[in-house]
Amino acid sequence: MNALVATNRNFKLAARLLGLDSKLEKSLLIPFREIKVECTIPKDDGTLASYVGFRVQHDNARGPMKGGIRYHPEVDPDEVNALAQLMTWKTAVANIPYGGAKGGIGCNPTELSRSELERLTRVFTQKIHDLIGVHTDVPAPDMGTGPQTMAWILDEYSKFHSYSPAIVTGKPVDLGGSLGRDAATGRGVLFATEALLNEHGKSVSGQRFVIQGFGNVGSWAAQLISENGGKVVAVSDITGAIKNSNGIDIPALLKHMNETRGVKGFHGGNPIDAKSILVEDCDVLIPAALGGVINRENANEIKAKYIIEAANHPTDPDADEILSKKGVAILPDIYANSGGVTVSYFEWVQNIQGFMWDEEKVNNELRTYMTKGFKAIKEMCKTHDCNLRMGAFTLGVNRVARATVLRGWEA
Repeated sequence: MNALVATNRNFKLAARLLGLDSKLEKSLLIPFREIKVECTIPKDDGTLASYVGFRVQHDNARGPMKGGIRYHPEVDPDEVNALAQLMTWKTAVANIPYGGAKGGIGCNPTELSRSELERLTRVFTQKIHDLIGVHTDVPAPDMGTGPQTMAWILDEYSKFHSYSPAIVTGKPVDLGGSLGRDAATGRGVLFATEALLNEHGKSVSGQRFVIQGFGNVGSWAAQLISENGGKVVAVSDITGAIKNSNGIDIPALLKHMNETRGVKGFHGGNPIDAKSILVEDCDVLIPAALGGVINRENANEIKAKYIIEAANHPTDPDADEILSKKGVAILPDIYANSGGVTVSYFEWVQNIQGFMWDEEKVNNELRTYMTKGFKAIKEMCKTHDCNLRMGAFTLGVNRVARATVLRGWEA
């Protein structure tokens, strides 16, 4: 099931639980605006190349729209729509004053030189600069983009609108980026995990963790979990997977990763088939890679008691049902991986105030937001007698619906 179908399904279930009017339900689903632009640049060899850039702005009832810009060869409009919609619910669950957006350019960033990427980013910014804004739509990095991409957008946008550091988040610290942003999603995963385990009378310390995906989110989550006494027994990335029942030495693995760019070949664990990582014996499973990895084929074999969705949409609805029957608690992506967008909000606030925080304040504020978020989800679970996923969706959808009605926008 693709991301859009699954997101729409969850939204409709939440709308039904909330008893939303059908007209309001329909208007909440329709994107505010979809933008498609042609970006033509001279390549380094003098030839011209054209790329398609796009931005889906889903909802702005609760504040400016917020979401990543990805550079990827296969940009699926349905997926982008789903991710923009997901950002609307995610920002509402986190209780930060944003709506959802998503966008990017259909290109393969690995095949473009740094100067070609810069030209492409600047042309894209020229095409959309009057459709984004500090109080309209605030982009951030996503797949295939990073702090440097944000720096180019900031510079190009500032040529039209004067110096505007708050136009993007995920910037380099030297240009007004926030301390703690790099670790934010992984740290949010730790705080979310703590909240769930505390609810069940447990703590991170002594639990066995399996982490699928060892990029920014997975590696930070692993590092922070092991620092808090958790035992990471298996990890995987695109190069392979390793297991050590006594617990992997995470600092040593991170050193190996920096040298070899993958977990493959690490001597502190035994290599295992990457496909089996999700069904390894553990207490807590953290999928932190791609969507749709937990499905009806493998759901019955999963041994974890808790699943923390660090990736977007890693569990498909069929698997959701199977795992619920088995009594597995699933912490949904729209809450579990919201640490990144929450610290993006802190970055935006710091830029608007022109007053930067120290890292300790960033991390303490993030803990407060993640803890409050979990309590609010649990309240919705009690009110509507539903699981954590529906608790999060009803919380997010209800906040957006209330803002929409209060502003007099309902159809």
